Amino acid sequence: MNAAGRLILFTAGLGLAFAGAFGISAAVVPEGLAAGWNEGDAMNEPRTDDATTADESAVQGLASSADGYSLSPVTAPPTVAEPGELAFRVLSADGDPLTEFTTAHDRDLHLIVVRTDGALFRHVHPDLDETTGVWSLPWEWEEAGTYRVYADFTPGDSPAGVVLTRTVEVAGPFAPVVAEPVSETQVDGFTVVVTGDLAAGTPGELTLTVEQDGTPVTSLQPYLGAFGHLVALREGDMAYLHAHPQGAAPEPGSASGPEVSFMVNAPTAGRYLLYFDFEVDGRVHSAPFVVDVAPGDAAAPAPHDAPHGH
Repeated sequence: MNAAGRLILFTAGLGLAFAGAFGISAAVVPEGLAAGWNEGDAMNEPRTDDATTADESAVQGLASSADGYSLSPVTAPPTVAEPGELAFRVLSADGDPLTEFTTAHDRDLHLIVVRTDGALFRHVHPDLDETTGVWSLPWEWEEAGTYRVYADFTPGDSPAGVVLTRTVEVAGPFAPVVAEPVSETQVDGFTVVVTGDLAAGTPGELTLTVEQDGTPVTSLQPYLGAFGHLVALREGDMAYLHAHPQGAAPEPGSASGPEVSFMVNAPTAGRYLLYFDFEVDGRVHSAPFVVDVAPGDAAAPAPHDAPHGH
């Protein structure tokens, strides 16, 4: 197979947990890198990286303002193991809270929270107070570090989805992790493998296969209107893609598996952090992977034009 067109996938051993997908580093996050994350968020401008060659204006999830909307500062507990609330507002161009949203995949807003080294991923759905425009949910941090918070939504007066992001600092010591390529992982007793070919700027197919105790799982349930969801974050600047399975939406009460396929358009070559959400027996599981995308022949279109869930 042509290496220039492959998605480089390295298989890890069985028994790999989420933390095992990343090699623990004894070093702390360099101050310059952390400053770059915060600067890009504060200035509402994407970072420029030597490894990225496509049009960065086409990439989502790099700024707190886009398409006439902005994400307010996020309030959350300042330290680890302190119960509290995570809250924010989506603001329109005139600064007023946005309270009208278009439902996409069973929710008006999808909230993604992940540490900037790729660890501790969460995909959750806060509640909206329509009188104040505040989205909120109970929250407690498991570990310290710098986190990216993504609000993925479709405004009620717009046909296109918007992804806005903010950075949240959680006080306390922590050991950052370094992402190493992983194509097989275990989560909650399930073994999940990702296979497929990707090149930057060209849509390609990824297939996730779910097994349990060596047996293919055919009882995947519809979750948010699909049999699975895939979030991809570009390592470094944490640019955001959100894909959904190919094919028609499943009927209520139906089941599928063991394979779920996605069309993914990686905007640039480089390393990506993948998170696959799937539901079995009423419980949602999240399987992490780390993959390398090979260089392509053309710059990618905007992620809006790839399957995005809006």
